[in-house]
Amino acid sequence: MVLTPMLGHDVLALRRTLSFKARWSPVTEQPQPTPSLPSGLPVLRVGVLGSGTVGTQVVRLLLEQADDFAARSGARMEITGIAVRDLGAPRDSAVPRALLTDDATAVATGNDIVIELIGGIEPARTLILAAFRSGASVITGNKALIAAHGPELYDAAAAAGTDFYYEAAVAGAIPVVYALRESMAGDRVTSVLGIVNGTTNYILDEMSTKGLSFETALATAQELGYAEADPTADVDGLDAAAKAAIIASLAFHTRVGLDDVSVEGIRAITADDIREAHASGCELKLLAIAQRREDEHAHGVSVRVHPALVPNDHPLASVHGAYNAVLVEAESAGRLMFYGQGAGGAPTASAVLSDVVAAAAHRVHGGQAPRESSYARLPVLGPESAVTRYQIQLRSDDAVGSLAAMASVFAENGVSINSVRQSAYVTTDGSDDQAVVTFVTHPAPVFHLDAAVEGLRDSDRVAEIVSIQRVEGE
Repeated sequence: MVLTPMLGHDVLALRRTLSFKARWSPVTEQPQPTPSLPSGLPVLRVGVLGSGTVGTQVVRLLLEQADDFAARSGARMEITGIAVRDLGAPRDSAVPRALLTDDATAVATGNDIVIELIGGIEPARTLILAAFRSGASVITGNKALIAAHGPELYDAAAAAGTDFYYEAAVAGAIPVVYALRESMAGDRVTSVLGIVNGTTNYILDEMSTKGLSFETALATAQELGYAEADPTADVDGLDAAAKAAIIASLAFHTRVGLDDVSVEGIRAITADDIREAHASGCELKLLAIAQRREDEHAHGVSVRVHPALVPNDHPLASVHGAYNAVLVEAESAGRLMFYGQGAGGAPTASAVLSDVVAAAAHRVHGGQAPRESSYARLPVLGPESAVTRYQIQLRSDDAVGSLAAMASVFAENGVSINSVRQSAYVTTDGSDDQAVVTFVTHPAPVFHLDAAVEGLRDSDRVAEIVSIQRVEGE
């Protein structure tokens, strides 16, 4: 992962260097040093709610690397119970069956640290609240729950005087939550732009690099385990929207809920859209975007998820496969890029366990996780107030004055044109009196852009609006 400002070519160069080293450098296994532990370390009881892919990895690492975690936190961590729905279901051998229980409430209320990996809203919400009331610190990766009930959970943790950590809720192993919550606390974040759903990035990447249809790319993602049997949350943008709400809340110190996020998924993306993106020197990506607006048109926060064209020289254009990447813009720090594996058992477990170590250290040495910071109370703006660029492809009369007439529509609606591309269009009857024209605008509020699109539709010079794509990244 990258934690420093990087340009697109820098990212590519780094990845090529790392790839070369991985392929050609001889690797010598080095024995891991055995931590030297003081005697009499306190013991902290740890309960795990859920034993799926991530839960299994968390349990395995906690048991296998117990001495390392003790050395890092100052306490030995003893797993007392792992709550599961079905005691008889097949389990990975890394999960001791003696620790399994179907009494989730007992696990939630009988431990110093509770790790919630069930997912969904209920019973996760009820169990976490019970854990707080019992005085436990809670670690979760439950993005849907935080997006829907974050304020309630923050208040419950504060009332109990315990820690609430959720690094794994956004972008897997990438420390985006920590960066926004702690590292950027001394700065003013202006925007966050990111690929935060690995499934959709994999699908779009397969469509881009192999020419697959959406349906074929989705089927491949399901075969490889990147997509669920029911891919709705991923391909319709709901997973990314939950993460966007969390990101915006942290970045702008304002409560942003899931209902505040404008969402559009990737189901409608076609091979033609991909080809047009390439013709424009871009890649199509599903982006989560959070912006602070303080200008003559709007004051507040805009949060949205949608497919967008990203220029090939932008760092996000080179994010392939199921990887995630997030760009943070801040007034003092400038641009920061965070890149890495955004999903999977081991990467997500890494994020969970970093929170476990922090919570354990606070139990031993004192201190608390950062509390919710929503002091700014910025208004959450509607999607029409977002600032973006449009790429508008249309068919028009190939005649003198047509371009001028269309350009005047943009001007009348306060939209500046960045570029124009025109090619001949031959109709089915052989007529060549039409042209395909592609406009790319400069940044403008969406309500201005949409007004310009409606003006073009009403123009007698325009036969058809073929497609409209947003363009993000400068």
